[in-house]
Amino acid sequence: MKGWRKSPETLAVIIALALFVSLLPGLSGCSLDDGTFSRVLETIQSGGTVALSDDAEQQAKRFDTVVAQYSENYDARQLKHFRDVFRRVRHNYVNQLDDAVLINAAITGIEEFEFDDEQGSLESRNVVEAGLDAMVASLDPHSSYMNQSELEDSRVSTSGQFGGLGISITLEDDTIKVVSPIEDTPAERAGIKSGDLITHVDGQEIRGMGLRIAVDLMRGSPGTEVVITIERGEQKPFDVTLERAIIRVRAVRWHMEGDIGYVRVTQFSELVEPGIIDAMTDIHRQIGDKLSGIVLDLRSNPGGLLDQSIILADVFLESGKIVSIRGRKKSQDRTHSASPGDMTFGLPIVVLINGGSASASEIVAGALQGHGRAVVMGTRSFGKGSVQTITPLPVEGALRLTTSLYYSPSGQVIQARGILPDIVLKGQQDVDSNDIKHEADLPHSLSGAKSVMTNDAPVVLTETCAVAPSMLNDNDDQGNASKDSEIEIDRDLACALMFLHSGSTSAFLSSVIVQPNS
Repeated sequence: MKGWRKSPETLAVIIALALFVSLLPGLSGCSLDDGTFSRVLETIQSGGTVALSDDAEQQAKRFDTVVAQYSENYDARQLKHFRDVFRRVRHNYVNQLDDAVLINAAITGIEEFEFDDEQGSLESRNVVEAGLDAMVASLDPHSSYMNQSELEDSRVSTSGQFGGLGISITLEDDTIKVVSPIEDTPAERAGIKSGDLITHVDGQEIRGMGLRIAVDLMRGSPGTEVVITIERGEQKPFDVTLERAIIRVRAVRWHMEGDIGYVRVTQFSELVEPGIIDAMTDIHRQIGDKLSGIVLDLRSNPGGLLDQSIILADVFLESGKIVSIRGRKKSQDRTHSASPGDMTFGLPIVVLINGGSASASEIVAGALQGHGRAVVMGTRSFGKGSVQTITPLPVEGALRLTTSLYYSPSGQVIQARGILPDIVLKGQQDVDSNDIKHEADLPHSLSGAKSVMTNDAPVVLTETCAVAPSMLNDNDDQGNASKDSEIEIDRDLACALMFLHSGSTSAFLSSVIVQPNS
């Protein structure tokens, strides 16, 4: 692999083949090596066949009674479907659960669901689905029951190409909230921002409708328009007209900042592996031995596929643990480690993170930080350190269930805590950190193991970081500058570049204004 400096194209092919063989795509969000995949799949499948205890069976019968009250047509197949999900949740969830609490949540879901009064007799399928939705959603913010349509949406989104507006959304206090707009999509071009609340779609109020209905209303044929109403801070609500499009997410973007390679990963779809190989190959082709460092930008990256995070971390590591995954059962525990071959040959790396960096982003940042391979700069990451396994169900749909937690190479839990930066970056316009929502702030959020969440890292005022000349121009992905455009200077990136040029942490800190970390 060291000979790659002379033949980057050859090494790119070797790396691609090695990664393909060693990291098989598995369950969505949880790709595993072949042996581990088989063991976990066997465990998950068995959850649907484990017999219920007498007490659990009595609890399930309470659900049957409520279904009969809301639905005139008795459908034994749907009741069996509910029991199948109930068994799997009890058997495979990361924590031990109380049967009565689960059934109570399912019953409440039916009682509170706003069925169409004009529908007359309710279909058992709809009633059972309402119960399943509520029961699984009561576990944590990331577990969910998916009907067949939602399962297809999940498969499409991880492929890196799908139709829509280009926004990642979540549900907060019955309101649809924008997690982040996706780069180079209708939403980003229209100025949609992280934290925006979507209250209406085409004039129809969507508060209280849930994510599924909101997504259905915003979805449509490419080329058609939709009007969404936005609430943003103290501003008066305003309408934004968007044209739906096929969203092709370019997972990895890159350009040169002088002698430093800048690599941005926007989400961990299946396109990360070919993207990072293309990026590093092109960076070396452009600058060769003059390359002095890499900035890996994971800001506002909400995560994605586990196998892609392992691939990305492995690109910059020679050896050592990348992430450990621990579940309720010891048989589910596993560790993923790096294989020999660092595509930067030991050059310094800065990883940029913020409160929107979650899940797979935190795995990569934690691995590079834990091995001293990179300096992590920014703000505390989101803290989504749990594994969701998607299991197709025999009758229909799938179960997205939290089955394990991630641990960094040092053994530190990521869940709720997140990744704490080595150097905190603070801009003059930054909102108070207490106003930023993290995983621990979400309803039903799982708490991680007891861990210290305070950070003694130095706090650097980003306005005091020197701006690179290239940042005054608008660069495309290959570093071509357009001097006609005015762009907002990325102060976090300026700090990262300045750090890499300083040669040491002490030299960097002596050149900027540092505040006490309160």
